[in-house]
Amino acid sequence: MSFEKGLRLPGQAASKLGHLSVIESDWVKALVEDFESPEKMIADPAGTLWETFNSDGIKPLRNIWATDGSFVAVTTEQKPPKEVAFVKTALLMLDQTRLESIDKEHPHPLLLREILTGSGIQHATVFPLRNVRTSKGSNLLTIRHIVRDSIKVDQNGAFYETLKWLAYRKWDPAWYSPSPGFACPCCGEEIKEGLPYDADEMSCPFCEGKVFLSDVWGFHLEMDEDSAPDSVASGYMLVMEHLMLFTAIRLMWHHTDKQLVSDTLFIKDGPLTLRSQYSKMVPNIRDFFEYVKQQQRPVHVIGLEKSGKFRDHLSSIVRFAPPQERGEPMTFAALSHAYVRREVNRAPELNTPYGLRTNWGEKLYVKVDPGLYMVLNVPVGEYQEDINKPLDINLIGLQRILATIPGIVSHSYEGALYPVALADGIASMSSYPSAAILQKFVSEQSR
Repeated sequence: MSFEKGLRLPGQAASKLGHLSVIESDWVKALVEDFESPEKMIADPAGTLWETFNSDGIKPLRNIWATDGSFVAVTTEQKPPKEVAFVKTALLMLDQTRLESIDKEHPHPLLLREILTGSGIQHATVFPLRNVRTSKGSNLLTIRHIVRDSIKVDQNGAFYETLKWLAYRKWDPAWYSPSPGFACPCCGEEIKEGLPYDADEMSCPFCEGKVFLSDVWGFHLEMDEDSAPDSVASGYMLVMEHLMLFTAIRLMWHHTDKQLVSDTLFIKDGPLTLRSQYSKMVPNIRDFFEYVKQQQRPVHVIGLEKSGKFRDHLSSIVRFAPPQERGEPMTFAALSHAYVRREVNRAPELNTPYGLRTNWGEKLYVKVDPGLYMVLNVPVGEYQEDINKPLDINLIGLQRILATIPGIVSHSYEGALYPVALADGIASMSSYPSAAILQKFVSEQSR
C-alpha cells in the first residue's frame, strides 16, 4: 500500500517490480494464462434453473401501489460546518387500465400529469447530524422525538397506526402481543419484553427513562449523544418505505371488500429486507404473510433490485436463458438459499443461514424478453430453512405477479418497472428540491 498524495508532499509510487518473483509459481502462471484466455463460455456456469411462465387463464392485478425514497445530507459552508439530512419518501397509486394508455418509452407529459394527479402521498422530515443542537436537548434526544413525531403526525397518524399494527400483530384480532424487544435509548439495557400491547410509550424498567414505540426500530443505536451519521437518514428512509407500503396493505386488508387487497400489486423499491437493528420487525412481517396464507387471501408484494450483486450476477448469466427472441414466453428462476450462497455470495456454509434475520422476501430472477430482465423479491411467509428452498410454489401470489409484470415494464431504464420509476420521480431529492436549494435553506436558517 503506497502513501497518498498530500497538500505539500507527493504520493508514493507503488512498486511494479517487487512482486514479479511470484510469477515463478506454476499455479500463478496457470492463473495468468487462464485469466487471459479468450475462451468463451457457451453455457450458464451457475446452472440456473429457468422456468417458462404460461399466462393462460391468469388475470393480471388491476391496482398497483409503489413506494420509493431518497435522502440527502447537506453541509453549510461556515466553520465549523453544520450538517443536517433531509429525507423524503413517496407512495404512489396507479390503475393498471390507465397505465396501459401510457407509452412506456416516450410517455406524454400531459397523460402522466393526469394519471399522477391526486395519486401520490409524500412524507418528509429532517434530522440534525453534526454541530446542530436544539434548545430542547441533545442530538440523540432530538432525533428520537423527530422520528416519533414525523411518523405520528403525518397523514393524521396513518403511518403511526401501521407501526402499531406491525409491532403488535394487529392483523389477527385474537392476538394481543407486546412489541419486539429493544435496547433502552436512555441506559442501553435490553427491554426484552418490549412495550405492552397497544402502548405508545412506557418507563424503562431499569432506569425509569421514557421510551417510545418508535424506539423499537433502534435509531439510537447508530448515534452518539451529540452527532449522528447519515446512516440514520438512510435507515429512516427504509423504515418509512416499509410503513407507507404497509399502510396501503393495512387499509385494504381491513376493507369491507375482502378481495381488494388480493387484486393489488404492492411494489417496494429495493430488496424486501430490514438491516441490522431495524430487522427487529422482520419476524412480525413474516408472521403477517404466514397469516395471509392461512386466511387464503394472498397479498402480492414485490421488491425491485435496481443494482447490487444479484443484478450483477444476473447480468453475467442472463444471455444463456430464454427467451432468445421477442415473442417467446417470459421465464423466471426462484433462487434457493444454496444457490445464493454458492453462486452469488460465493461464501462457505455459515452458522446463520442466508437472510434469516434480515430478509422477509426471497430472490427471483425474471427475463421478460431478450433485452429486459430484473431481480425481484417475493415474500414466502415463514423463513424456509431448507437450503434447497424456496421453490416457486413457495412465493406468495407468484403467478398473478408474473402475469402483471409485462404490462408495467419501462424501457426507459435497465430492468425498470414503470410504477417505481414514477415513484422515484416524486421521492427523489436530487432534482426537486435540489441539494443546492436545501443547502441555501440550511445556511439561511443557521444565521
